[in-house]
Amino acid sequence: MTVIRISTFLLMLCIGVLRAQQADSTQVSVLGYHELSDGDKNTEMRIITSKFRKQMEAIKALGLSVISMEDFIAWKKGQKTIPERSIVITFDDGWKSVYTEAFPVLRELGYPFHLFLYKSYVDGGGRALTTQMIKEMMNHGGSIGCHSYTHPLPSMVKGNLEKGPEHFQAYLKTEMLRSKEFLEKHFETKINTYAFPGGFHTPEMLAFAEEAGYEAMFTVNFGKVRIADASETLNRYIILGTHDTYFTQATNFVGATNANSVRGAAIPVLPFPVSPLPGSTVERRLPVISADLSTLEGIDMESLKLFVGGFGEVDAVIDPETKLLSWQVTRPLRLPTCDVTLRYRLLGNTSYETPAKWTFLIDLEAAYIPARVTAE
Repeated sequence: MTVIRISTFLLMLCIGVLRAQQADSTQVSVLGYHELSDGDKNTEMRIITSKFRKQMEAIKALGLSVISMEDFIAWKKGQKTIPERSIVITFDDGWKSVYTEAFPVLRELGYPFHLFLYKSYVDGGGRALTTQMIKEMMNHGGSIGCHSYTHPLPSMVKGNLEKGPEHFQAYLKTEMLRSKEFLEKHFETKINTYAFPGGFHTPEMLAFAEEAGYEAMFTVNFGKVRIADASETLNRYIILGTHDTYFTQATNFVGATNANSVRGAAIPVLPFPVSPLPGSTVERRLPVISADLSTLEGIDMESLKLFVGGFGEVDAVIDPETKLLSWQVTRPLRLPTCDVTLRYRLLGNTSYETPAKWTFLIDLEAAYIPARVTAE
């Protein structure tokens, strides 16, 4: 009996050690989006719908797990384990385009998501989300957190801070507590997350947020979240429509201890058509990589240089009539992502233009399925 008890104790001890190791190695990228558009161009705070879809599909192709905010908080508390490479998707402010553009994509892919709302913009008319829209999204994978009462600029917060501690506490009661109480009553749900507008916060705000019952507060500082990170100042990747590197960094888990580490996917908007498309997934490990340069004028064709991840500079061929640059991959791709860079000079220039970069993904599971053998 004693031997059995000792063996059971050792087994439970081993399980505890393994869980601790998994918790230490787990990393989460929290993505932050704002407005979307199906017609307007990308701006820093706006991303076109087609690009957003490619990013969401890239997350799936990379094998990353999208988890709910509820699971994220439970993990931070040590109450639940999550996949070592996880994504949390959030949206700030309460733009109507989250409902019209992002929600259909997220629902199709089965991704949970979190809305950080500020009270003054709920049912604010124009481009603001309505109560009905928010409730519908909450019934299909969405959850909500607080983003203040009026979405104040840092200068406004500092101005109220300068008026003294008593005034500032009253100010915080409006921005951080009344807004929370409104959301809880209006949507009949617990509000325990807060996203600082612009990421700006002070020690007084951190203390007040904890007293108000917030369990996770988010900044706009880039970086993965680990279980030991302070829940009062959590990192979050704000995904900008004009900068592709942030999404690449957010989906880059090369530093994870898991043997199947993942390189981030770049989903740029290029000035010319390419194949495979940025963020797309191919099932062949020997694809043809190409770029249609017919719309670009004044290129020094002799200066074209194509670089492919794992191969370096390759001997791409340019068709002088169609201006289609292409290269056939010469050995099977073995990683889940492939980076492509195209460099060129304009006629009369001695320096190269800013390179065009994109990443496509390889469905390794499908690529390794042998071709069917048919009897003659």
